[in-house]
Amino acid sequence: MQLLQLLYILAFTILAFIAVGNLIRNLIMFSFDRERTYPQNRSPYGNGSRLSYMASDSVPHPEMLDTAGNIIKDPLLVMRSITVEDAREQLDALYEASPGYRGEEGSGE
Repeated sequence: MQLLQLLYILAFTILAFIAVGNLIRNLIMFSFDRERTYPQNRSPYGNGSRLSYMASDSVPHPEMLDTAGNIIKDPLLVMRSITVEDAREQLDALYEASPGYRGEEGSGE
C-alpha cells in the first residue's frame, strides 16, 4: 500500500514539474511576442482608427450604412428602456399576429 502512495506522489510531482515548466515557457514566449512589432497595413482599419477605415476607398459593410446609404457614425447598439406593459403589449401583438392564433373564444372551453 505504501508503494502505491509513493508512486502517486512521484507521478504527481512529475506532472507538477511539467506544468510549471510549460507555464514558464509560455510566459517567456508571450513576453517575446509582446515585444514583436507587426506591420500596420495588415489591419483593415489602417492606423487603428475606425474613421480611417470608413474614409478609405473600400466599400463598408451594409450594416454600417443607413437607409440612404450614408455611413453611420453613431453607436450601433442602442438600447432603449421600455416598461413591462409596453413589452407585454408588443409580445401580445406578436402572438396575435401569428398564423396559429385562434383568438380567446377557443381557450375558454
